[in-house]
Amino acid sequence: MKGLSFTVKQGEVFGLLGANGAGKSTSITAILGIEKSTSEELLLLGQSPFINRKQVFEQVGVQFQETNFPDKMTVEEACVQWKSLYRQPTDYKPLLTTFGLQDKTNQLIKSLSGGEKQRLAVLLALLPNPKLVFLDELTTGLDTKARKMLWKQLLLMKEKGLSIILTSHYMDEVEALCDYLLILKNGETIVNGTIEDVIQKSGQSSLEAAYLHFVGEEEWI
Repeated sequence: MKGLSFTVKQGEVFGLLGANGAGKSTSITAILGIEKSTSEELLLLGQSPFINRKQVFEQVGVQFQETNFPDKMTVEEACVQWKSLYRQPTDYKPLLTTFGLQDKTNQLIKSLSGGEKQRLAVLLALLPNPKLVFLDELTTGLDTKARKMLWKQLLLMKEKGLSIILTSHYMDEVEALCDYLLILKNGETIVNGTIEDVIQKSGQSSLEAAYLHFVGEEEWI
């Protein structure tokens, strides 16, 4: 990544966008300290995720594109295990109801549908009762009903002050959730701003057209 710089405010949803291979997931793993970073100014919730790692990650949740679970782990076992990692976690039972998994507690995770696994991954990211959550390709593979259910819950949490960093290829999702955008291409920032800013800078009439313009895929319109 080259010169990536952004700030996320409390209660803001920040969209980190770009085509496949643009550097979205790499940016997230670097910010989280999973990938090596040379940044000397990286702060999460006002602290260094390298120097104050334990304190920072008590307040940060993460949902990756793919989460692997042990074959014989049930939904409730996953919740209990994740909850044990944090000092002040939220109660997972209301979240199970929120995400429509209350009847799946004794079911093996490997037997869940793709959408149910995705909802479980988001639920687990919210167990720390975080101030900031990273959601990488939030609704890939979900049907329309499941996607909109997740959007609704995240917007409610945003209203309560949750900050979210979101990657997505779905512009309807970005428009529904995001306050501010940054579009990457080949690891570099090519545009940032509000949705209205990005559309205006592109000279296009919609966010989807603006996105395709900036990532160089107008030929697919």
